[in-house]
Amino acid sequence: MPTKNPNWIQWAQRLQAIAQNGLTYAKDPFDLERFSQIRQIAAEILSSSDDPNTTDPIIDLFKINFGYATPKVDVRAAVFQDDRILLVKERNDGAWTLPGGWADIGDAPSVAALREVREESGYEAKAEKLAAVYDHNLHDHPPYPFHSYKLFFICTLTGGAPQLSLETTAVDFFAENNIPPLSLPRVTPIQIEHMFNHRRHPEWPTSFD
Repeated sequence: MPTKNPNWIQWAQRLQAIAQNGLTYAKDPFDLERFSQIRQIAAEILSSSDDPNTTDPIIDLFKINFGYATPKVDVRAAVFQDDRILLVKERNDGAWTLPGGWADIGDAPSVAALREVREESGYEAKAEKLAAVYDHNLHDHPPYPFHSYKLFFICTLTGGAPQLSLETTAVDFFAENNIPPLSLPRVTPIQIEHMFNHRRHPEWPTSFD
């Protein structure tokens, strides 16, 4: 499968991972300085060429990540009620997405996804199937500083009621032919379509990459 993100994004992500690993394990002060410079270069590559002020926030984002660099894990729950899918409206960009977010340490992936459903929508759900494991870089998401994997679960509604959160401004179910504008950093139209197809075909195996 061809990569969706341009090569320079992957190069910057790899440079950041090398820098993070080096800053974790290197002892020599000269090596630490070199890895700090590599991290700075990665941030400059990822910052907008016409907005150099974005470099410092990216560096700050890099600095809070330490230890051996591995892909982040984003969990998403495709919760269905009849033939409609649950979406929440993100407060920070005004677009819609499947409930989800970064998995927390100590949570199984499905547990993390269902917690996100509860916290972002007010609904309770049951995970029925791991529908897809996607590499963020191989799909039509906007550039992101870190490499990440996205796990999508097919879920059924079990209870609860719509409730807003600090992250969401609206909660609703949508038919396949009436999907609102999506928050593309989180989910794409093709991924939503694929969740409907998995719902119709429970015998399908998990999609990956």
